[in-house]
Amino acid sequence: KTAAVVSIAIACLSVKCYCAEHPEHPKSKPKPAGLTKEQLADAIEAYIKKGADANGNFLITDEKTGEKLQMKLVQVHRERLSKVAPDEYFACVDFKSTEGKMYDVDFFMKGTAKDNLTFSEFMIHKVDGKPRYTWYEEKGIWKRKPVAE
Repeated sequence: KTAAVVSIAIACLSVKCYCAEHPEHPKSKPKPAGLTKEQLADAIEAYIKKGADANGNFLITDEKTGEKLQMKLVQVHRERLSKVAPDEYFACVDFKSTEGKMYDVDFFMKGTAKDNLTFSEFMIHKVDGKPRYTWYEEKGIWKRKPVAE
């Protein structure tokens, strides 16, 4: 019985550690007029659901490898709204590929309010926890820089 409880506890901690907030993502939590974190997350989820196939797979082309990936949405991180340009924001989205790899994808949307948000781009930030780039802040705007290989 004790072994079962310990196994469950370890499994729960492993999931929490893997899915925990990414410390290198932007830390500020701006709240621009007319747009909330929830509205951004809802718009991203709607875009992914609309683009998914009948099995719920969303196609992402890996910009680094050119590989076409069939991905299932795990979660949109709703705890942060990060501004990267005037009227452009991103949220972190976790996907799992049909091959079992975990992808942390930064999803970008443009607009001034929930009624006019449109998809801008996505970038694969991490593959199985290994980052491809990091973030830094410059005058209130978050910018990317590549991770040395």
